[in-house]
Parts: sequence; C-alpha cells; structure tokens
Amino acid sequence: MTTTPSATPKHASSPALRFLAHEGRIMESLIRWITRRPHGTDGADAVFTHGRDQAAMMYGLTFACVVETVALTYLLASWPVIHTIMLVVDVYTVLFVLGLHAASRTRPHTLAGHTLRIRQAANVDIHLPLDQIASIRRETRFTHQKKDGELNLPIGSETSITLELAEPVDVPTFLGAVRLVTLIRLHADDPKALYDALTCARNPPAPTPETIPQP
Repeated sequence: MTTTPSATPKHASSPALRFLAHEGRIMESLIRWITRRPHGTDGADAVFTHGRDQAAMMYGLTFACVVETVALTYLLASWPVIHTIMLVVDVYTVLFVLGLHAASRTRPHTLAGHTLRIRQAANVDIHLPLDQIASIRRETRFTHQKKDGELNLPIGSETSITLELAEPVDVPTFLGAVRLVTLIRLHADDPKALYDALTCARNPPAPTPETIPQP
C-alpha cells in the first residue's frame, strides 16, 4: 500500500512538537504571503490555488478580532498586568487568523510528474501518486458529514473535486494518528483546470504523426 507523508513534519513525533511545528508554519505562511513567495511550487508542472473563496470570511473574522482587541484595551486599562496579557493574546490571535488564510494562499495544490500534492492551510500536505486515483469527479458540495474513510478539505465550506482512491491511503490526523481514507474531497479556485490537468496526466493522449520524433 502506498502511503502519503504525514500532514506534519516527520521529526515532530509528539503532539506537542506537532502543534509547535504547525504554529511555526502558520507564521511562516504569513511572511510568505507578505513577500509573495509561495511554498512548494518549484518544479511543479501546474499550480492550483484554493484560498480565494474563504477570503471574505477570514477578513471578517480578523476585523472582529481587531475590534475585540481595541475594546479590551479600553476596558482593561486600569489593570496593567491583565491588560498586557490580554493584549499579547489578542495580537497573536489576529496574526494566527491571518496566518491561516495566508497558509491557504501560499500553499496551493500542485501537480508534478505523476504526483498530486494536496494541501489545506498548514496542517494537510498529501503527496498522492496519480495511479492511486481510481476516479475523478467535478462535484460541488457545501455540506460534509464526517465518515470513516473520507477526508473532506473544504474552503469556505465548499469542495469542488472528489477523488476516489484505488486503495486505502494513510493520511494522519493533526496529532499523527493513523487515518485510512478511500475518498478525498478538495477545493480549487479553478476546479475545471485541476480536473482537466488530472485527467490529462492520468490518460495522456496517444501520440500522433506530428508528435512522433522523426529520424
């Protein structure tokens, strides 16, 4: 059975280390977003972004966090210690929310050779060989029930591509527990482009006289 790499780095064996590694990737993504340096796209044959449809929700959540920070700053001004603690927590929360969105924007799905790299934020990173894919469907879904053997990776509550796998693949949970899946639903800003690229890569067109090298 072909397995996929863990959604967290291999060296992060304990839950605590996995959590810290995830926080580090969130902050790294924020820097990459500001400097316009996407992650993991070097050498890719095709890149498929997937963070666009959650932008309004994430910006709204960030605005709410900023309003809360300002309000607490005013209300807790008479208690300097509590004020300082809450200010640090609130500022980190704002950065974390922006970092989650930045991770989706800077870590796109990629197709390189015969491997599809599926990602979501900073916690899911799956290298899926194309021969592990039994079928591909363009299928827009807004509701996802948690079921054994299924992995749903919605963006803005939406998935647009469904992959049925030829055999179970291990996609570890956030804390590293084994999770075998036979179906993956994901989202792309341009699902048609991703569908067409996967279909073409799995079933390359037959050579024609024009494409056959001549002696």
